[in-house]
Amino acid sequence: MSEKVNREIRLKRRPSGMPAPGDFELAETPVPSPAAGQVLVRNIYMSVDPYMRGRMVDRESYVPPFQIGETLSGGAVGQVVASNGNSTFKVGDYVNNFSGWREWFVTSGGELTRIDPNLAPLSAYLGTFGMPGLTAYAGLLKVGELKEGERVFVSAASGAVGAVVCQIAKNKGCTVVGTTGSDEKCNWLLKEARIDKAINYRTAGDLTAALHAAMPNGIDVYFDNVGGEHLNAALANMRPSGRIAVCGMIEQYNATAMPPGPSNIIMVIPMRLTIRGFIVSDYMSMTPDFLRDMGAWAKAGKMKWQETIRDGIENAPAAFIGLFKGENIGKMLVRLGPDKVV
Repeated sequence: MSEKVNREIRLKRRPSGMPAPGDFELAETPVPSPAAGQVLVRNIYMSVDPYMRGRMVDRESYVPPFQIGETLSGGAVGQVVASNGNSTFKVGDYVNNFSGWREWFVTSGGELTRIDPNLAPLSAYLGTFGMPGLTAYAGLLKVGELKEGERVFVSAASGAVGAVVCQIAKNKGCTVVGTTGSDEKCNWLLKEARIDKAINYRTAGDLTAALHAAMPNGIDVYFDNVGGEHLNAALANMRPSGRIAVCGMIEQYNATAMPPGPSNIIMVIPMRLTIRGFIVSDYMSMTPDFLRDMGAWAKAGKMKWQETIRDGIENAPAAFIGLFKGENIGKMLVRLGPDKVV
């Protein structure tokens, strides 16, 4: 093994409010050797995602919290570089895994999923063809119960999940309006994602009024990635029997105290609204349909994506913090090594 050191990122302390570089530490350990039946994987790309902020708080949730001093974990794509008698994966296989925030790891293979680099670029398996894409697909079609030709509003529309939601809705013949935080991102949504109207929420002023102007006939489905003011604006503009699929509430992730709830939540009664939160892991059975449809849409030029890539595992904390400052266009990734290891 030419590289003797495995670098990894550990949680040094629990963040208070916005995460800071000092909340993390870079550690070095020996590159592990696979035991009998194991493989050694070299990660190539790792993902940073907003939901990870919740795991940095010591509280009960749908996934256990990160522990102080332990290596963080998250989605990654890597390549099998050595095997010690593993019958499922061979040297050279590209695999999706959940052992990100480190360069090397060994496993018996239970957490690995083989991926096809000919279907999509490796990095896309952490975005459009990965967990964010499946989140968009399941959240819009299953949770949001989207119907052809409906009116759809998407917050954080240029993000890894939102951009896929927008394009699926357009592929289903829907009218789509999205919000994002810059004119550059608005232009991408209009030209590449083909949405009907894009709102820069930083310059729009009264978001409820801006949304009404963009969608005067109201909203059938709101895909919520933000919460807060966006949820208030959506509630004020929903159509009767509208559905709200709650994927995330990034506006609250760094709050040190719980903000007030939606001031107009009463609208769920007269408008007969359905609000439903969801976790993508509940919809893994949709993966074959998801990959089939995404592959077809991408081949037809009806699914575009953007990526913001930082190089080097030492820059993973900065990439993660950048999510909450709007520094990413599309999926935020960290490149840990070359696309082909062996």
